[in-house]
Amino acid sequence: MTRVIGLIVNPIAGMGGSVGLKGTDGRAIVRRARELGASPRAAGRAAAALEEVAAAGLDVKLLTCAGDMGETAALAARLRPTVVHRPAGEETSGEDTRVAARAMRDAGVDVLVFAGGDGTARDVFEAVGETVPVIAIPAGVKIHSAVYAVNPRAAGDLLVGVLRGGLARTREAEVMDVDEDAYRDGRLATRLYGFLRVPDDIRLVQAGKVRSRNEDAVADLLAAAVADAMEPGTTYVLGPGTTTRRIARRLGFEGTLLGVDIVRDGRMVAADVGEQQLIDELEHQHEPSRPAWIIVTPIGGQGYLFGRGNQQLSARVVRAIGIGHVIVVATPDKLAALQGRPLLVDTDDEDLNRAFPSHIAVATGRGRRAMYPVAYPRGAG
Repeated sequence: MTRVIGLIVNPIAGMGGSVGLKGTDGRAIVRRARELGASPRAAGRAAAALEEVAAAGLDVKLLTCAGDMGETAALAARLRPTVVHRPAGEETSGEDTRVAARAMRDAGVDVLVFAGGDGTARDVFEAVGETVPVIAIPAGVKIHSAVYAVNPRAAGDLLVGVLRGGLARTREAEVMDVDEDAYRDGRLATRLYGFLRVPDDIRLVQAGKVRSRNEDAVADLLAAAVADAMEPGTTYVLGPGTTTRRIARRLGFEGTLLGVDIVRDGRMVAADVGEQQLIDELEHQHEPSRPAWIIVTPIGGQGYLFGRGNQQLSARVVRAIGIGHVIVVATPDKLAALQGRPLLVDTDDEDLNRAFPSHIAVATGRGRRAMYPVAYPRGAG
């Protein structure tokens, strides 16, 4: 039996991440991202998911949009798509996504696949609601919605499962989004927009983001322990988050809550930097004989170390510094909120994703470490 799937790709999703723009909502931000050297990533991540379908050799009819809204990714994965929507202009829009989603629903797709971020999930929800099950490929910067697969390959595995046997069970998953203007100003304002139906697989579909509980005293002690252990002449790259910002405050300055900062000898070297600035700094650091370190905290409730909200810490940056020089910090309550789910890595470099150890030391307090599992989940295929 031929299964029918719909595919929508938001071509600009995630472009702002590597250059520190924290999103690509609005044409001015897209233009600025391109000026800073950002490259599209959504089509490549969509193709990675679709390659799982091509490899499985299943009888499938793929409906998609012209060009970079889906056709490009489908052809890259060696699939033959049928184009059912053509974008109205040179730049695609949310309205293109909504029109395409409705067309695919009306065509009777078994599942609607889309690649993007929270804004894309909002557009799909507004178009089809819970009338058709979805599989979402993560490609955005800020992914708070609980509708996305944990990585592109996991999305492909979910899709193969649907094509082979259908969706045995689905569940409602939250569609969340943040105010990007507030986000760029270091303020996090989220809103629930609705729900989409996703495969009921807690291993391959990411959890929603959970804000940490107010545990100031514990977090302050952890930040003090990390800051006090910093070595003179050594470069430290502080990732986003309240825990890492507390480290900056311990050092005597205000860190960038939702950005990446470079610290050396107890002072800020550069604030809110992008990928290329990081690479340049690493190549010209003050004492190159002293290896640099990355300090990150996992996203609350989701567990991502890399690939969500910190795309400035790209595979290129992590490789330049080294996996062995990644310091993970989290309070015990933040780890407990994961409910046993592993820490996750989802860069655009699968070899790097798989190179992470199965367990990593997490600093939880002064002189305290917890060995916690790290995963790059895939289905059974």
